[in-house]
Amino acid sequence: MRIRDIMTPDPVTISPNHSIGAALARMRRGGFRRLPVVEKEKLVGIITDRDLRLAMNSPFIMREGWYDSYLMEHIEVRSCMTPDPITVDAEEDILSAVRLMRTQKIGGMPVIADGALVGIITETDLLDYLEQLLAAQATVTAGSQ
Repeated sequence: MRIRDIMTPDPVTISPNHSIGAALARMRRGGFRRLPVVEKEKLVGIITDRDLRLAMNSPFIMREGWYDSYLMEHIEVRSCMTPDPITVDAEEDILSAVRLMRTQKIGGMPVIADGALVGIITETDLLDYLEQLLAAQATVTAGSQ
């Protein structure tokens, strides 16, 4: 089975010049923990909920609540995204994605086909696939008894 078969196709993206507030709103609205960052139809980065938390919660800066709102609208995604993210090709087998995510200690990555962003694969996609495999195995095992 290929990554294309279990990935989330056509992921929601954001531009590097959008505010981190816009990224956070997009993530919350869609229930996402990461967004591919696209500029002129080219993948240039990825931003995660962790990146946003780190950008907003510096323990070294004391500030009032109104300033958080100001920062959310004035810090651009490009300033806290991971540039040139780890990607995987849509035609690779699922095991390669599992191994890459595990060795790199990442929870998801953009999926590329012919140089273009076509999807995103996450831990959730992999767990959903594992659940299907285990359910199918349980059905076969129950049927053979």
